[in-house]
Amino acid sequence: MTEDPKPNRLQRHADALEVEIEHHRETEANLRSLLDLQEKRGDDSETLFKLFVESVQDYAIFMLDPRGHVASWNRGAQRIKGYAPQEIIGRHFSTFYPESDIQAGKCEMELEVAGREGRFEDEGWRLRKDGSRFWANVVISAVRGEDGVLIGFSKVTRDLTDRRRAEEERAARIAAEQANQTKDQFMAMLGHELRNPLAPIVTALELIKLQRDEGLTREYEIIERQVRHMMQLLEDLLDVSRVARGKVEIRREPLDMRTVVTKAIEISSPLLEHRRHTLAVELDEALPVTGDEARLTQIISNLLTNAAKYTEPEGEIRVRGVVEGKAVVVSVQDTGTGIAPDFLPHVFDLFAQAYQTPERSAGGLGLGLTLVRQLTGLHGGAVSAASLGEGHGSTFTVELPKAEAAQVAAKARSNPDLAIAEHRRGRRVLLVDDNDDAREMLEMMLSSLGFTVETAADGPAALAVVERFHPEVAVLDIGLPVMDGFELGAQLRARLSPPPRLIALTGYGQKSDRERSAEAGFALHLVKPVDVKRLLAAIDEN
Repeated sequence: MTEDPKPNRLQRHADALEVEIEHHRETEANLRSLLDLQEKRGDDSETLFKLFVESVQDYAIFMLDPRGHVASWNRGAQRIKGYAPQEIIGRHFSTFYPESDIQAGKCEMELEVAGREGRFEDEGWRLRKDGSRFWANVVISAVRGEDGVLIGFSKVTRDLTDRRRAEEERAARIAAEQANQTKDQFMAMLGHELRNPLAPIVTALELIKLQRDEGLTREYEIIERQVRHMMQLLEDLLDVSRVARGKVEIRREPLDMRTVVTKAIEISSPLLEHRRHTLAVELDEALPVTGDEARLTQIISNLLTNAAKYTEPEGEIRVRGVVEGKAVVVSVQDTGTGIAPDFLPHVFDLFAQAYQTPERSAGGLGLGLTLVRQLTGLHGGAVSAASLGEGHGSTFTVELPKAEAAQVAAKARSNPDLAIAEHRRGRRVLLVDDNDDAREMLEMMLSSLGFTVETAADGPAALAVVERFHPEVAVLDIGLPVMDGFELGAQLRARLSPPPRLIALTGYGQKSDRERSAEAGFALHLVKPVDVKRLLAAIDEN
């Protein structure tokens, strides 16, 4: 969360005041000691003052003659600036200023103001004897005789470098937090804006598939494959951002990597089949690990997809899973283009891609392998890449901590069947989305499956619909005009009895968005482009 700038300013002032108080306490202690010394020795006030000035080490206190030459020098000045008295007395005080200030006439200006107004105060960079810089608070006061004639200047300098550094570090931290918040907002908006146009395309493809009895055309297959590719690019981009910000939670459970590999192959099979690759799989009888099945599947499928993209058609890809000591090791080996030695150390870097000629470009943003490394690390594992060079294929190896086999055996694995129960058809559904294409495509698909569907483009229109139509399920876009989906959901729950089951269908998919949906009473938060099976299962539920 970004720090509120007002409390930060107050805190900075409080910190500075505390430092000031501490210095004044020290100065007061020195003065008390001198007063005690005066009583014992019977010194006069002038002698006492000289002793006091000489004893102060936290401030550089010295005199300048009317032209700005140093006339006296205390211990604090020597400590702060590094000059012994004999080295500096008689030299001009411009010695302490950067050359740019000298050229700008700052020294003359300070004396002129102090002489005219009696006092000049400034903060800025000053120089020590060794040439190093320090941030100084400087007060120059005019000193006049009883007749009012200027006889010189007193100059008090304090080293505030530590405070300056602390303020800069705090400002940098606040700026970084603000930048992270801005990035989070941008990524959320990016996901929303890119998912919205993809949603009706995906729904239209599903509708085409449902309506066609004969085989799908080559054109359909190309569109579907490229849309899925676009969706994967978007999810990879958002995933990289979420992992980098620590927003990804790993749900750990005992599982067998054989199940993970099987699911990863299923996800990657369209690309493998399209490029006519030969796939060989060799797995030990048990590969027990503890981890997030969805994320581990993402790791292996990304490696398979990477192998497929960089392996020529009819090439070979081999997946091998073995137990080695206390580790489960899964490798994906291909006969593809290989990796140049100079690029191999950077293969997992964000947006990294080796040069590809136009006719051999595999596409992508260089995100898949970055995600593999990040997600593997979150599981306490490691990933490595090996290649003998260009044209000699490559091998990517994931190593994960081995779990107890008994834990995996005891885990009752379940694969929820998302098939739609026919006896639930005819259910009344309210669909609200301001994207006309998305609303129309989803309405056509749900209607074709036997649902009774009413639609609206915004909240007020939806409330008008429910005056004559009592939905059992309401599928609501969140980013609606006039009133958002949260407010509309609250209105539906207040007006209808029994209230409809609320399903959020939105382009916003961050954890905070899901939490807000749950708090608002939504039973499910689905992200566009929607997984049709999940949506149908959610509508059928109850």
